[in-house]
Amino acid sequence: MAARPPRVLTHVDAPSFLRWAAAARSAFGTARAEIDALNVFPVPDGDTGTNLYLTLDAALDRARSALERQVAPGDFAPLVQMCQEMSRAMLLTARGNSGVILSQLFRGFADQVVSDDAAQLDSASLAAALVRADELAWQAVTEPKEGTILSVSRATSQACEQRQQTDPTVSLADLVTVAVQTASAALAHTTDQLPVLARAGVVDAGGAGYLLLLEALQRVVHGVAPTIDDPMRRRPGWAQPHPPVQTRPAVDGPDDADGTGPAFEVMYLLDETDETRVESLRSRLATLGDSLLVVGSEGTWNVHVHVDDPGAAVEAGVEAGRPHRIVITHFGDQISDRIDEQAIAVVACAAGEGIAEVFRAAGTVTVMSGPGQRASAGQLLDAIRTTHAGHVIVLPNDADTELAAQAAAQAAEPAGLRVEVVRSRTAVQGIAALAVFDHEADLSTNVSAMAAAAEATRHGAVTIAHKQALTAAGWCHIGDVLGAVDGEFVIIGSDLYEVAGEIVERLLGDDGELLTVVSGEDAPPDLASAVAAAARIRRRDLEVTFIHGHQPLYPLLLGVE
Repeated sequence: MAARPPRVLTHVDAPSFLRWAAAARSAFGTARAEIDALNVFPVPDGDTGTNLYLTLDAALDRARSALERQVAPGDFAPLVQMCQEMSRAMLLTARGNSGVILSQLFRGFADQVVSDDAAQLDSASLAAALVRADELAWQAVTEPKEGTILSVSRATSQACEQRQQTDPTVSLADLVTVAVQTASAALAHTTDQLPVLARAGVVDAGGAGYLLLLEALQRVVHGVAPTIDDPMRRRPGWAQPHPPVQTRPAVDGPDDADGTGPAFEVMYLLDETDETRVESLRSRLATLGDSLLVVGSEGTWNVHVHVDDPGAAVEAGVEAGRPHRIVITHFGDQISDRIDEQAIAVVACAAGEGIAEVFRAAGTVTVMSGPGQRASAGQLLDAIRTTHAGHVIVLPNDADTELAAQAAAQAAEPAGLRVEVVRSRTAVQGIAALAVFDHEADLSTNVSAMAAAAEATRHGAVTIAHKQALTAAGWCHIGDVLGAVDGEFVIIGSDLYEVAGEIVERLLGDDGELLTVVSGEDAPPDLASAVAAAARIRRRDLEVTFIHGHQPLYPLLLGVE
């Protein structure tokens, strides 16, 4: 039987947009190491290929979770809604310069879709979307330079706009082909535009990522079946077989051939602000350092800057609004990137900022992960690598994150890292496990002790039903208070305090000595203390630890040892 001819699309609708995003994620995942290798700067804002992959991977997870709450199972969200959610997600998951610029390209695309209120995009709409995306990407960078992803985006958008204007009937497939061909040529030209790229004999890493994004769109539009790309294949023309030897590393920045530059990368999200204060922040940060990006929408802004004084950069954020998810990276640590084969480190997942602070205070690398925003295997692998330790213990602190943690552990093996996952099913088990971690002990001893501590911790939770469902305690309805023990709902009630008290009693049993109470972001201020006080009436010698976890959905997480 003859093979069916490919179905060439005449427009991009919601399902094909989703296929495009998935194809791009696959392309980034396959080429991440190759793109990382193109970076000629000692501090490439975390590696470009990895940043692109993790940004899009996390954004797809976040957008999918948001859409699942808005759309009936099995249905596709409208294109406008899908683009809006992807744009929001990209802003929040963006990593490094490349991730932030990628988020702005998606935001520009989304802006055009929303502006047109379009259910689908034809060639004219796509050309306009590429132009809008390019405009936002250039606006995001305080000192834009030729020879980067920006010049590749500009050349591509201009070529598509010109083709559509001279031939209004151009098909979507032909326009996408123009985009890919132009981007490929513009990418090759970046080597001539930046001396630092010419010396290394490579093309721009961010521009390579932009080309992959367009190639993914081309495969979807032209109806090319998904393929498994060979991760060992290298693109001809992206790097010379034997690039010139450099006597010193080059630095990301204009005229930085002497290898000098700011010592720190500072990134944070900013809210509770306005356009005027953001503009003042942008001006202030421009005087402190370089590689400045301040982008955002709908009240949330993503800030990225390279500085010598990270404290001043954070203080500027405090003056402009509320900075959070603050990440400060010392470039010297990134440049060395050496693995201490004897060191043992811990990576811990946290569903709330308060829980994260507890883990950070204990010296762990912390990954935000919880209902609606669970960490991907890529994010966990990234965290494992940042420890620079040869032995790493991962605390998923959530049953639904355990498989991602196991996948990350397996992915770390080729790099010579020994990674073990302790089966902590909730934050209180992770806290108990971390309490027995011993830096002086070896990996297997620590894993055994931590696993035993986690298993010995009885855990419970209190939450509110968001839909009708059948539980082990019977049918629950929207608004019911649910109490869980060891992951199973065992109480349905109407009073938050009463249900919490009952769960504590069940967990304490006859031998409970230590109660850990982790209050959530929606918990009444007196809930934790009231529950503990009630328990102490019966157990005067009960030791209680309070943590303001700020986790979503669960007003209380409880643990008993």
